[in-house]
Amino acid sequence: MPTPSETYIENRARIQPDMTNNYDTAHGGVVMKLMDEVGAMSAMRFAGETCVTARVEGLDFTRPIPRGDIAVVEAWAYRAGRSSIRVRVVVDRENPQSGERERTCESCFVFVAVDEDGSPVAVPELNSPTDRDRQLEQSGLAADTIE
Repeated sequence: MPTPSETYIENRARIQPDMTNNYDTAHGGVVMKLMDEVGAMSAMRFAGETCVTARVEGLDFTRPIPRGDIAVVEAWAYRAGRSSIRVRVVVDRENPQSGERERTCESCFVFVAVDEDGSPVAVPELNSPTDRDRQLEQSGLAADTIE
């Protein structure tokens, strides 16, 4: 049974001029794409199968990511259904010189594991044996909008 720690992925992308909007900050669609990609990697690590995006919940952009700063995207699986995986995805902006970080957005993504024909397949149960696993699981559940 996979653990939240085993599904934890962190990725970075430096915000380039072609990734920005008229305000010289990361375009929201670019940030969403980064979140979807890293979230899917986490879901696939959990399921051991191809996973597709089924739902994105409550994505609020609270701070911009200026051109030249780094988008740090973190994702981990925290809940599983029959064929679905709930993944917490958070994004921080990071100053490349100082390493200073600030939360810019966060969301819960739901992915569905599928076979070669695109049909849903069963996923394993989530296991949280360590303090780190339980902390990741609780962090995801605390932000969960589905009871």
